[in-house]
Amino acid sequence: MDSVNNITKSVQHRDFGGIPVTVIGAARSGVGVAKLLASAGARVFVSDIAESVELKQYLNELERFTIPYETGKHSDQVYDAGLLVVSPGVPSDAPVVRKARERGITVVSELEAASWFCRVPIIAVTGTNGKTTTTTLIGRMLHDAGRLHIVAGNIGDAFSNHAAQLNSNSLAVVEVSSFQLDHTERFKPKVSIILNITPDHLNRYGNSIERYIASKSRVFMNQDEEDVLIYNADDSHVVKLAKKARARTFGFSLERGLREGAFYKNESLNITVDGQEQTIIRRNEMLLPGLHNVANALAASLAVSIFGVGVGSLKHTLSTFRGVEHRLEFIREINGVRFVNDSKATNVESTRHALQSFEAPLILLLGGRDKGNDYTRIDDLVRKNVKAIVAIGESAEKVVEHFTKIVKVAPAASMVEAIDQTLQLADSGDTVLLSPACASFDWFTGYEHRGRVFKELVNGIADNR
Repeated sequence: MDSVNNITKSVQHRDFGGIPVTVIGAARSGVGVAKLLASAGARVFVSDIAESVELKQYLNELERFTIPYETGKHSDQVYDAGLLVVSPGVPSDAPVVRKARERGITVVSELEAASWFCRVPIIAVTGTNGKTTTTTLIGRMLHDAGRLHIVAGNIGDAFSNHAAQLNSNSLAVVEVSSFQLDHTERFKPKVSIILNITPDHLNRYGNSIERYIASKSRVFMNQDEEDVLIYNADDSHVVKLAKKARARTFGFSLERGLREGAFYKNESLNITVDGQEQTIIRRNEMLLPGLHNVANALAASLAVSIFGVGVGSLKHTLSTFRGVEHRLEFIREINGVRFVNDSKATNVESTRHALQSFEAPLILLLGGRDKGNDYTRIDDLVRKNVKAIVAIGESAEKVVEHFTKIVKVAPAASMVEAIDQTLQLADSGDTVLLSPACASFDWFTGYEHRGRVFKELVNGIADNR
């Protein structure tokens, strides 16, 4: 109990002088929070079960700040602490976490620890799909409106690297995954956004969508009447969660008008706040493809309007914003065939959104490290929009088995072979779409790596091939 009380006081005063803290994970988030807590006086020790060769760039940073660490194991030194901070990639039921709890050590996430040092309003974006696009779009809207801000979290740079240094006039826009929300206790954004909830990462949550939903709900758990929850009014899971919120709630919808919120009507994006309805932009004036991106734009518009960004500025941003890398990213056209990189589509629902975004016949690159995918969810769109599938990665056999009765399927043993297959299958007017619906950790180090390799190969194709 003394340890808990000491940590509570440390959080209140942002002073961790003398408190022993162990950080589990020595990659981006772990190193960021280790430096943050060390700067606040904590005696920090970092432990990662991965070998040092995999973490070299991050370990160099720890050495520069003279923070001790170990790799390749979790030794007993891990438990010589009053506080354990876990990186997002560490499961809640990992042996090191369970053992720490058994010993009475307080366990929190990197997101939670970083938030203790943040003195400015936080806009926190979560959901199964669309987080990165929406977070990036909010950042662009604030930039175009001249508002000081940072964009961090699951999107790229660790929140820990910025939390304590923000200007008092700034806003913190943070993409938060369910992994980051696990082990949050005091995290309290000024504005929280839940974009959608569909089955994903269920292997981490004991194949229980209820546990996954409960994790997402932590984004608004500590909000009160002075805060705002923006929610998807078309998603039954999200609507059910929103009813539990103490914060003010604003919905966004593609299907119906709302008295308070943002909605799509007559091919236009509209917003109603304090009873005043305004049109932001017509859909054909937006550069972002796909109806799902209309929903993302509605959520983003609501979030920044709360901080005074007007409709004129929103229209400017939405008419110029082209999206984010690896998300329906147009690469080039070769002999009438367009190549699109949607490597960030790591689940079936995300691939479903991608398939709905094109009218041209598609050559779809599908597969990777499967997360228990139910491909029947896209059968209808494959029949309608897909000319052929190139099956890639560990799950290629499953992809072939499921789709071979619906459409032509060609397996590929590498990304190089996959590109060659698409060139044989595609005709002028077709679109080659990498939208794998799977994780990337079979052939690649992450979806970014997968997307970069795809782009490099496509950009290396001769125009007259």
